[in-house]
Amino acid sequence: MSAPDEMTVELTVNGEPRALSVTVTTNLLTALREVGLTGTKGACEQGECGSCTVLVAGVARCACLIPAEVCAGREVVTVEGVVAPDLAEALARHGAVQCGFCTPGFVVAAVDHLERGGSAEPAAVREALSGNLCRCTGYEALVAAVAEVAQRRQGGR
Repeated sequence: MSAPDEMTVELTVNGEPRALSVTVTTNLLTALREVGLTGTKGACEQGECGSCTVLVAGVARCACLIPAEVCAGREVVTVEGVVAPDLAEALARHGAVQCGFCTPGFVVAAVDHLERGGSAEPAAVREALSGNLCRCTGYEALVAAVAEVAQRRQGGR
């Protein structure tokens, strides 16, 4: 039996219908992790680090800041739902992943940039990734990998 303040939120996560049991204080990050989608990381819980970045209705958002109930009826894509083998290959080739804690957020932010036809210019890539913090890589490898994929997707080399 559910607690009186619990409710069911129906949404689509990574292309699959889901019914999440939440309260009014449950954020999307917690709700996703409670159903086994643990790729989305929680670190700062204040929307500052970007490790919990997901796509909500096609827009990159910090899942720690969104009440789960607000996502009712919407499409949510987590890092588990991202299909971008070209990005994964470029990140590996550039050595853009070290400890990996920030990687899910960077991947979702990069996919958002790439799927919107984002520029391969380093400044544009930096702007697209600016909501994500990394303590290990120094960002240059991340920017280079995303810029490479953007250039390829736009018909460059």
